[in-house]
Formats: sequence, C-alpha cells, structure tokens
Amino acid sequence: MTFSALILAGGQSRRMGRDKAFLEVDGLPLLARQIDLARRAGAVTIFISGRPDRDYGRFGVPVLHDRVANAGPLAGIAQGLAAATTPFLLVLAVDLPRMTPDFIGRMAEACTSGTGVVPQLLDQLEPAAAIYPKEARAIAENCLASGAYALRALVEALEAQGAMRRLRVDPQYADELFNWNESSTEAGQ
Repeated sequence: MTFSALILAGGQSRRMGRDKAFLEVDGLPLLARQIDLARRAGAVTIFISGRPDRDYGRFGVPVLHDRVANAGPLAGIAQGLAAATTPFLLVLAVDLPRMTPDFIGRMAEACTSGTGVVPQLLDQLEPAAAIYPKEARAIAENCLASGAYALRALVEALEAQGAMRRLRVDPQYADELFNWNESSTEAGQ
C-alpha cells in the first residue's frame, strides 16, 4: 500500500501550556519522532500540518497551513488530503509518543481499495491516528464548509460512504494510542 503521512502539529496546546511539537522525549522533539515514525512505517511523502507562526524548517518536510482558521485538526486533514498524491493519507497527531511502525502496519493491512481505517479502542475512536483514503477529501471539505469540525463527524460521514471502517484495537495495544496532553504527564513512562 502506498501512502503519504500528515503530522498534525498545528494545535494550540492549551492543556499543555506550550507547543507539544517541540517537546523532547529521549532527546528528540515529538515532531521529529513522528516524522521518523512515518518514514519507518513506509510513507512516501510526509507533510506537517503546522502553525503559521512557527518555523519548521529544521524538519525538512513540507509544511501545510490550514485554509480554514479555528477548525481544529479537520482543516489540517483536508489540506493533507489535497496535497497527497498517494491513494491513502496516514494522519498522526504529534502527541502520540508511543505509536509504533507495527501499529501503523496493522492499520495499513486493514485498508482496502478506497477504504481507510480508524482505530477504535473500546468505545473511543482515534481519528487523529488513522489512515484516510484520498477520496475523503471531498467529504472533509463538506464538513469544513458546514462547520462540522469534529473528526468524529468526518469519520461517520466516511463510514456512511463506505470509505472508512473501524479497526478494533485490543486493549493490550492501548499504550500505543496514549496522547501527551498535559505537562504533568510523562511521555516516556
């Protein structure tokens, strides 16, 4: 399966109190770790969905800026789908320090032609760690235009079209979906 990757690094980091993309774990910024992870998982092209007031030049990958302000990760995903030249787009939030290439591989194996996957752990969807088909672009744009910014709305619209399915995650892999949202949380533990 050929796919591009989009690292979601444009958030405000309100709960963290500082930009998560530049927080270091084992001497590397989270953003560098996610770019490396996407490469090791097989992404042919990698993009950063970033903030216009940040310099991402040291990471050496193209930066995409939201076309629609204050629309959350949906705006970044729409830009990533527009920029991707591959059939699928791996979306990874920058604050997933325990994600592995094996987990991404399991998601990729679950994709079929024109149908991506979103992990589901118990009753919780993880749309910021999912693989979207290129065809999702039109639906993402429709969600943006209608003001339906929640990623769950995008996933449900894609499911209704047969373009996304859920990948049930065994709780033993829950650690790989851990997200680092607060400064008191240790990413390495």
